[in-house]
This record gives sequence, structure tokens and C-alpha cells, in this order.
Amino acid sequence: MGIQVSFSYPAFVAQFPVFGYLTSDQVTNYWTMATTFVRNDGGGPVCNSTVQSMLLNFATAHLCQLFAPTPQGQAASPLVGRISNASEGSVSVATEMQVPAGTAQWWNQTPYGAAAWEMMKPYRTMRYMPGPQRQFNPWPIGGGPFWGGGWGGA
Repeated sequence: MGIQVSFSYPAFVAQFPVFGYLTSDQVTNYWTMATTFVRNDGGGPVCNSTVQSMLLNFATAHLCQLFAPTPQGQAASPLVGRISNASEGSVSVATEMQVPAGTAQWWNQTPYGAAAWEMMKPYRTMRYMPGPQRQFNPWPIGGGPFWGGGWGGA
């Protein structure tokens, strides 16, 4: 029903040049991680390869922003969630991360994640898959399967 796509490092860096300092192996690992958020095994709801690639690339960029080291080699920020309070004298920062089920807070930590969350909106709805239809009395009148003349017997 869905579609499966492969990762392209050149296409990713062309779309997100800010992550060009990361190696192909690093971004490939983040892309593999993104496939746990955006199904890429051919059974998901996305049937268009361009849309599937775009969703996975935005999810990968979100993960790169959250976890990848900076271009200067420093570790990614240890802060999780949104900054809820900040002060300047003696530098103080407070964050909060309240994630009720079905909300976008985790995705909204980065602009890439917010975009991915919005792009996934059509695929977050329930899909009705009807079961097999039962047929009552499938034989025509007068032609039962056992006696040839109907259900009543000889």
C-alpha cells in the first residue's frame, strides 16, 4: 500500500545545506533513526516516493538538529523541550517538556520537526479497511448444495 525509498546524502545536503558538515555515515544513521518515526517498509500510508523522501528528510533534519554535534565539534545542546524561563544575570535557563499523547511537542523543538509534523497531518488519520463481506444464502432459490432441489430434502 505504501512505498519504500532509499536515502540520498547529496539530495539531503542539497535540501538542508546547514548539515553539510556532517558526514554521509552520520546522516545515514540519523535517517535510519527517522525510519522509526516515518514508516519506510512499503506498508505505510504514503504512496508517493517524493512525499516519502521529503518526510524522511525533514525527520532526519529534525534528528540532526537535536543530536548532531555542532560544526565546531561541540556536543549537541543537552536541553530538552522548550525554554520556559531565562534570565541573564548569573545565566539561568529553565525548560519544560510536557508531551501528552498525540501532540506535536516533540516535533516542535525544531523548525524541521514542526514542518514534518504538519506534512504528516494527512497520514495521521484513521484508515478504514473493510473486512470480508459475508454472504447469506449464496445459492439461488431451489438449488441448495446437498439435495439439488433446495434445502427441504427429497
